[in-house]
Amino acid sequence: MNKRNRAQVRLMRDYEEIQNDPPYGISASPTNMDDLFMWDAMISGPDDSPWEGGMFALQLRFSEDYPSVPPIVRFATPIFHPNVFSDGMVCLDIIKDKWSPVNTVSMILTSIQSLLNDPNPNSPANSEAASLYVNNIREYKRRVRECAERSLQMNSCFVCSIKQPHQLQIRKANLQHFEFPY
Repeated sequence: MNKRNRAQVRLMRDYEEIQNDPPYGISASPTNMDDLFMWDAMISGPDDSPWEGGMFALQLRFSEDYPSVPPIVRFATPIFHPNVFSDGMVCLDIIKDKWSPVNTVSMILTSIQSLLNDPNPNSPANSEAASLYVNNIREYKRRVRECAERSLQMNSCFVCSIKQPHQLQIRKANLQHFEFPY
């Protein structure tokens, strides 16, 4: 079995896992079942947090080296967070230097959902958000609540619909600046 086929088998297993046992507040599937290497996902803001009520779209791009190499993960919904770059790229150790081939799509998205309410200000991707988190938590939480509210208004840019059983499709609009480089 070649590398591409191994990656596809693993991605199909990850897809089945997230469909059969979805984590609370998380949906994900390949953008097109004919190409398992690009996924769309939605994460809801954690309950009892300033993120509560928000819905955040992400894109995951896998290489043929998956699971040996982590996916590229970006928020497609604009987000104000210490560990998210302005282009939506997520700064999280389990998809960087602490990557392990045992990590699944479900584990990655659950970790990102947890990161929303438990940022790492010591590894900032957004220095303004990190500074507010450390020095002015009240203002940080206000900005986060605004971000969560705005995410719901993004329905003009992201329309979620079920096209096939257990398949989440997210239509992207006006997101050229979030396109992957390859």
